Amino acid sequence: MTRVVELPLWLLVLILAFATVTFASHFLFPSVRWFFRRRLERAVAQLNQRLERPIEPFKLARRYDMVQRLSYDPEVAKAISEHARDEGIPEQVAFEKAQRYAREIVPRFSATAYFGFGIWLAKLLSRAFYRVRLGAFDEARLREIEPDATVVFVMNHRSNMDYVLVTWLAAERSHLSYAVGEWARVWPLRALIRSMGAFFIRRKSRNALYRKVLARYVRMATEGGVTQAMFPEGGLSLNGTVGAPKLGLLSYIVQDFEPGKNRDVVFVPVAMNYDRVLEDRVLVAADVSGHRKFGLRFKYVARHVGRHIWQRLTGKFHRFGYASVSFGAPVSLATFLGDRTPEQILIPLGKELMSRIRDVVPVLPVPVVAAILLEKDTHTSAEIEDRFQTLVADMEAKGAHVHLPRGDMKYAAEVGLRLLESRKLIMEEGRDGASVYRVNPSDRLILSYYANSIAHLSDAITTVQISDLTPSEVADAAVLP
Repeated sequence: MTRVVELPLWLLVLILAFATVTFASHFLFPSVRWFFRRRLERAVAQLNQRLERPIEPFKLARRYDMVQRLSYDPEVAKAISEHARDEGIPEQVAFEKAQRYAREIVPRFSATAYFGFGIWLAKLLSRAFYRVRLGAFDEARLREIEPDATVVFVMNHRSNMDYVLVTWLAAERSHLSYAVGEWARVWPLRALIRSMGAFFIRRKSRNALYRKVLARYVRMATEGGVTQAMFPEGGLSLNGTVGAPKLGLLSYIVQDFEPGKNRDVVFVPVAMNYDRVLEDRVLVAADVSGHRKFGLRFKYVARHVGRHIWQRLTGKFHRFGYASVSFGAPVSLATFLGDRTPEQILIPLGKELMSRIRDVVPVLPVPVVAAILLEKDTHTSAEIEDRFQTLVADMEAKGAHVHLPRGDMKYAAEVGLRLLESRKLIMEEGRDGASVYRVNPSDRLILSYYANSIAHLSDAITTVQISDLTPSEVADAAVLP
């Protein structure tokens, strides 16, 4: 036992490495995990005291446990058997595929990342680019929602800033779990977004096994009381309008719902609007091309980022106008269901939610001025101010929520003109001592994109369609500068 044994250095290093890993995995890591988990539980308990809707235990479960629970779910097991039979593969292979889907979907929520770093970053970014305003907001009605109900925020999708804006504005109420598309499954975004509690979905997947795993996760989260946020349109609006709902995620929430047996689900409509959408040219170009492939080139991004940094350094940067969020009247799933089956209400529910979102879309200076400038070839500043007051009065009479900077119609019209002119979307000409404004022909669709966001609020607003453009204007709109 005391005899000296000679070993090559590489073998000694290998043995020590294995010994270190074994010690850490069996003794050190469990103790460290227990220590930090106890601290996390105390921190979450303190955090829940100030949140209107506390973080549910479902969100705090270990990710490994959730993946296992999802993988061995009876409905998923049935889907695994069907997939194995249809594909002619062993059930174990199908099971491993289902587990891979589960690991892809289930988030790794971190309360510290979300309420510490995430909220701080969301607030910083929102205020750095916009003057943020809260539009329609009936706090008393939102407080009336049963504490045991699962809240689902349903939102129009204008920009990727939507995630940032709503995360910040809802920070005092609850954690939001987003459904995020494939665009975010890249390093380093993947780890950050997963730690924020978001779950990834393959929007275009038609794989029955994947769909079942996703459906069961959404249903488990809903039954677990997780506050969720979803975009029923299924993607960013390409032309500025609030589109028709895609019912995939909504169907997962509604299916198998039984009032009295399942906890109620309350949908809260949320509408967002911007004086400037950062991706507007990219979205309009995709609309013109007829597909959702965004032709965003690296040199385009680099040029705009470089210009922005230079403006910041030289003090010439001005924020991109206003961004506003409004909350509509909540919809209780149990009440809406009534005596009908979940299958019978799915389409009517989707239409009702989108209607309520449209009703509370905030009216901002740029969309109003854009709608006015599209009415004819040229406008004087006096004509724009008069027409601005007429349109706003018409929309307010129909219940629209209008944000007027300083509460001044004239100043609001000036803000809209200044923001559009700074981007060279319109041209100012002097004529008979008065300023005359004309739309840049190649940018008519950009102005229409903004006017479309409020066109449903007034019959007096007319917008430009792609078919209204000349071939050269269409070609200009489809090319990113």
